[in-house]
Amino acid sequence: MVGNGDLERGTATKSRNQSYPQSYYASGGTYDVGYSDSQWTSWLVPMIVVANVAMFVVIMFVNNCPKHHDGFQGECVAKFLGRLSFQPLRENPLFGPSSSTLEKLGALEWDKVVHQNQAWRLITCIWLHAGVIHLLANMLSLVFIGIRLEQQFGFVRVGLIYLLSGIGGSILSALFIQRSISVGASGALFGLLGAMLSELLTNWTIYSNKAAALFTLVVIIAINLAVGILPHIDNFAHIGGFLSGFLLGFLLLIRPQFGWLERRHLPADTRLKSKYTVPQYVFWVVAAILLIVGFTVGLIMLFKGENANKHCSWCHYLSCVPTSRWSCNN
Repeated sequence: MVGNGDLERGTATKSRNQSYPQSYYASGGTYDVGYSDSQWTSWLVPMIVVANVAMFVVIMFVNNCPKHHDGFQGECVAKFLGRLSFQPLRENPLFGPSSSTLEKLGALEWDKVVHQNQAWRLITCIWLHAGVIHLLANMLSLVFIGIRLEQQFGFVRVGLIYLLSGIGGSILSALFIQRSISVGASGALFGLLGAMLSELLTNWTIYSNKAAALFTLVVIIAINLAVGILPHIDNFAHIGGFLSGFLLGFLLLIRPQFGWLERRHLPADTRLKSKYTVPQYVFWVVAAILLIVGFTVGLIMLFKGENANKHCSWCHYLSCVPTSRWSCNN
């Protein structure tokens, strides 16, 4: 929403309602499942939040509105902050920097990625935000979504999902949006939401109230994706991040089936022979294939300079639906 045609990546919010049952019944006995929501201490997600806030301070320091602003669109906002003051609200209503500053510091821009060999922008754009409002919305969402996941699955798996989903969102965004810059962590956030959905599906048997949990999660995802059809919100980054995280969840968030952890305490004739169920293995293989193919095809198309809109004439409606109140031309 910075400038005329620049895009911010929206936010995804979620409260996790599902919980693991404390026990289950097998062979006439009750056995402790052994899963704990607080198995890991969450430190990576808070560090990501700190890094994003610190990066925003750097952005505003470089932006230096009092020095670089031309005055045509109004005065700098919050002048008492000195060089950290914000661009005029007519230029950036999110209380943030100019689009030129974001572009300079690593915003996603198709031309620079494809024709100027700046592929690093696929990653750096994840750490930039268009304004204070954009930053707060994304970081609050990350805290609500990410801390619980990190407590359950550890920093390595959650960190991989966050980063790879962010890159997946950047790739899809660059394939469809080639005349604007894009910034924001919401592709990575949608990846965490996608991973939560696939984790629920692949570990279906260990959840209580699974139907209610699935319905709640799907509704939250649908609402957040629907918000992305508003103008100046990069919904392709949301979709790319969500799909990447959804597939990564099958690969990284798989849990042993019931009875595996307690097999030593069970009679020999009732012990499970496989750590995972057949559906879990199938999900894993299919997800691995789709993820590898998706990233490979996406990167090849991107660096060949392909415009994905030419291959999908209606896909632009996934990011912006024109109405009598706004246009999607930009």
